[in-house]
Amino acid sequence: MKAIIPVAGFGTRMRPHTLTHPKVLLPVADKPMIAHIVEKLIDDGVDELIFVVGHLGEQVQEFIRTQYQVPSRFIPQTEFLGLGHAIYTAGDYLQDEPLIIVLGDTIYDVDLKPVLESPYSTLGVKKVADPRRFGVAVLDENGFITRLVEKPKEFVSDLALVGLYFFRSGARLKSALEELIQKNIRTNNEFQLTDALQLMIEHGEKLSTFPVEGWYDCGKPETLLETNGILLRRDFYRASYAYPNTVIIPPVYIHPDAKVENAVIGPNVTVWEGSEIRDSRIRDSILMKHCYVAGAVLEYSILGDHSRVERKWEQLNIGDYSQESK
Repeated sequence: MKAIIPVAGFGTRMRPHTLTHPKVLLPVADKPMIAHIVEKLIDDGVDELIFVVGHLGEQVQEFIRTQYQVPSRFIPQTEFLGLGHAIYTAGDYLQDEPLIIVLGDTIYDVDLKPVLESPYSTLGVKKVADPRRFGVAVLDENGFITRLVEKPKEFVSDLALVGLYFFRSGARLKSALEELIQKNIRTNNEFQLTDALQLMIEHGEKLSTFPVEGWYDCGKPETLLETNGILLRRDFYRASYAYPNTVIIPPVYIHPDAKVENAVIGPNVTVWEGSEIRDSRIRDSILMKHCYVAGAVLEYSILGDHSRVERKWEQLNIGDYSQESK
């Protein structure tokens, strides 16, 4: 079973961190975002990974090749013309066999094994309060999709597509993508995957849906922090060691290499390797590699690699090698 994972975007909403790191390598709980996805796919039986890479794609390739033994391919996307175009770029791997597509920033918690046994191609959906931000699926009385609408201005459905797709035949998807490109069918000046799926429906393909309650967004700083807290609470990470004069309020993840002294850490805090925290209070935050924090009170903050924060009492979102002090 192949999985295609598009990871070529610039991640502009996650700047400054995505100026130096691909968004999918940003930490969430105890591992990079993409690791949560890849490990779940491998557990569900995927034995080949196809990554569509772009911005800082060499970092994604290095991480995957060093961390996982599953065969992996890396396809460069040189033009950024939408999700449909990204999948079209991997067209050589869209063959007449089952296929999974997962967006690179879609951390999900659902058992895919029953999905893979579906006789129909099927899309993961979740009911949302405000469908205007998403692509949505409109169903008929038998539960099949009749229409897909990208970011509807008026209400047509509250079933948002979560970025998790299973196709019985990758070849039929490829045919729809080729038609999309040849006829220059664009939405918001981009080739949308939803438009290719709509073409499949119009050509007689039956598409169903499956519910995904565990769907965690990592697209913006605030949602990255929210997802970090959810995953920490789900797995209830505790610090592995006792730290001098320190109170740990679970859930937290503190890398064994990190140093903490005279501090209050938690809840919902991730501290990655090489970081050092002294005389500080930190909650609802992510500290990447080799951060130094002293005499600070931080909440809802994201600190990039090698950042240094001293005597600050506020919310911060700073990139690699930044320095903040009074």
